[in-house]
Amino acid sequence: MPHRKLIARLQAVGGLFERDKVRLARIPYRVKSLADGEYAVREGDRPSSCIVVIDGFLARQRVVNDRNQISSFYLAGDMPDLPTLHLPIADCDLCSIGNSTIAAVPHSSLREIMTESLGLTHAFWRETLIQAAIYREWVENLGARQALARVAHLLCELTTRMEFVGLADNGSFRIPLTQQDVADACGLSIVHVNRTIQELRGLGLIEWENHIVTLLRPEELQVVAEFSPEYLCGLDPSRGSVSKAGLGL
Repeated sequence: MPHRKLIARLQAVGGLFERDKVRLARIPYRVKSLADGEYAVREGDRPSSCIVVIDGFLARQRVVNDRNQISSFYLAGDMPDLPTLHLPIADCDLCSIGNSTIAAVPHSSLREIMTESLGLTHAFWRETLIQAAIYREWVENLGARQALARVAHLLCELTTRMEFVGLADNGSFRIPLTQQDVADACGLSIVHVNRTIQELRGLGLIEWENHIVTLLRPEELQVVAEFSPEYLCGLDPSRGSVSKAGLGL
């Protein structure tokens, strides 16, 4: 159920009162399955609901100068379009990477529970701040790091976020990303991405086979990436993680 994932996510990053969990459990939603490449939201849409990712990956993307640019990935428990509560026009596409499942929660229901609860208002505000911090880090990654560090940073971030929600085990996790997706996220050509992944493999830092990524020497990879999890605002797995059971996985 999407409310279970949303409750687990908000509980993990900021804590919730029991009465707020009850409010979230009562919100209406509509579940939809997306195929690979199918859009959840298109740029210019005027959404009347916010999305909760139940399973799979979504990418925030736009076509810039005939090139697709991915500016964030979203996974279970994330609400990628929460700003549409106040910004009525979607400014980018949200596209499924591989198969995914989402739930649409009406804006009216979210506004109602936030009116009732200051704690939920703070929880959703904190969530938007986390996503903004991730976005800033992506801008800096694209603008200031070389290819090896860019790809390494992306893998470190995804590992941290997936460990936090119980989707990674000892640095190993499954992702549906293709090398083209990595190229679109890192501002590189697919040839450059292929060469960079081979270099990370050659250094003995990662394995990446059949969509399974394993960080073999994560601390060394973090040094290459200049990665520190503080910008994830509480998503540091050293604080503990949400279990798969807690997310309904």
